[in-house]
Amino acid sequence: MSALTHVGTEVSTDRSDLMAKSSGRALRDRLARFVMWGSFALACVPLVWILVSTLLKGGHMLLSLDWWTLSQNGITARRVGGGAAHAIQGTLLQALVTAAMSVPIGVFTAIYLVEYGRGRLAKVVSFMVDILTGVPSIVAALFIYALWVTTFGFQRVPFAVTLALTLLMIPTIVRSTEEMLKLVPNELREASYALGVPKWKTITSIVLPTAFSGIVTGILLGLARVMGETAPLIILGPYTKSMAHNLFDGLMGTLPTMINQDRTEALQPAIDRVWGAALTLILIVFLLNLLGRFVGRFSKVS
Repeated sequence: MSALTHVGTEVSTDRSDLMAKSSGRALRDRLARFVMWGSFALACVPLVWILVSTLLKGGHMLLSLDWWTLSQNGITARRVGGGAAHAIQGTLLQALVTAAMSVPIGVFTAIYLVEYGRGRLAKVVSFMVDILTGVPSIVAALFIYALWVTTFGFQRVPFAVTLALTLLMIPTIVRSTEEMLKLVPNELREASYALGVPKWKTITSIVLPTAFSGIVTGILLGLARVMGETAPLIILGPYTKSMAHNLFDGLMGTLPTMINQDRTEALQPAIDRVWGAALTLILIVFLLNLLGRFVGRFSKVS
């Protein structure tokens, strides 16, 4: 009888210990959830505040058709009117040229690091990409200024801005493409090699198509990041209120420089244009991020 009592006591004790441990885990789980959601809500506060403030103060500017079709040519700080067509065009044109230079370099560099990179050269390339990742935009702008203006004696032109933005965009593309290529299963490569397919053809026909949508997502996210940079534009790209199409002409309006130009005026028409330009830039970046997410949903890499 005493043995049965002892066994029953041990079972009851073990059950109590299990209940206590389960209760402790549940408490820690609830605490972790509370901290996670609290941190998320705290991070959303400045984001929501910026979006709401920009929408309330600049939303009415975007409702006018003139905002999308006219420039600020002949519009003074005291005068209401004009639009941001020149700045939108300049921003998109510089972004397009930046992407045209950054994408091939970034993608080919990532292919080298993943598929061919071995030894000291690959380590040096990877190290340089890490350095570029942490370079502030103003440092990239000053480097291009020293090279383009001081060394070669060229003028400050929008093309010099694209060179600085290229330095900022390349590491983003390299790292995102590198991660996408690493996610491609090695079995696909080995199956291709087993069929006698050369390595270069395996990369172009198997690896890149498999990771294509993920690579595109990284490119769009990197493009969205550089479109909001201001330092290269201020240092290398003089602002103009007129429409400009020539990247080597010296003057071109962009949304960041339009914001910087009008913010110095304390008059209400200029302030309205600042908020309108800021909201337009946010909208363009948001659409690029949304497009990147949309493309990423169709990624074949799992």
